[in-house]
Amino acid sequence: MTRDERIAALKATAAKRILIIDGGMGTEIQRRKLEEADYRGARFKDWPRDVKGNNDLLSLTQPVLLREIHDSYLAAGADIIETNTFNAQTISMADYGMAALAAEISFEAARLARAAADAWTAKTPDQVRIVAGALGPTNRTASISPDVNNPGFRNVSFDELRVAYVEQTGALIEGGADVILIETVFDTLNAKAAGVAVLEAFDATGIELP
Repeated sequence: MTRDERIAALKATAAKRILIIDGGMGTEIQRRKLEEADYRGARFKDWPRDVKGNNDLLSLTQPVLLREIHDSYLAAGADIIETNTFNAQTISMADYGMAALAAEISFEAARLARAAADAWTAKTPDQVRIVAGALGPTNRTASISPDVNNPGFRNVSFDELRVAYVEQTGALIEGGADVILIETVFDTLNAKAAGVAVLEAFDATGIELP
């Protein structure tokens, strides 16, 4: 089934009934009680910084675990599953020294979710399963100073956010996302940057998604 066919099926189903999206990814990962070595995997065994807590990295180091989580939500009846990309952009990944990996992580996360969704669509062809490429808030805010003594200070600019989101959105599209989900962004200027970036990514890729 092509992406256009999946989107058409999504719209047709939404006209008939309420669609069900999956639940939290982070909480499911926390339940597994992973340790530093689990996050690192073989590829990042000697990484110079701690990476425990970098849930997005698990798309590269623990793909089987992520597939199990996606499958659990799909088995429960979810129509839409989100990619494990809440912090998979250069700004948040910089905390781990992994900004250069952000696009790869987003791509792999979308690819993993796509494989799970397609497998379940094959099992239940009357229920087409959709992948939502998730853009999170980043760990910085464009509207509020992180320094209480300097209210005019900003640790990120609108353009820095926009550029990071453009790269992430492009990788999510390339990885197979059907829709783009801007989620849990508490700063409206960050959300605006994400919205502008998504439109720019649509123009750059020639692919426009819901």
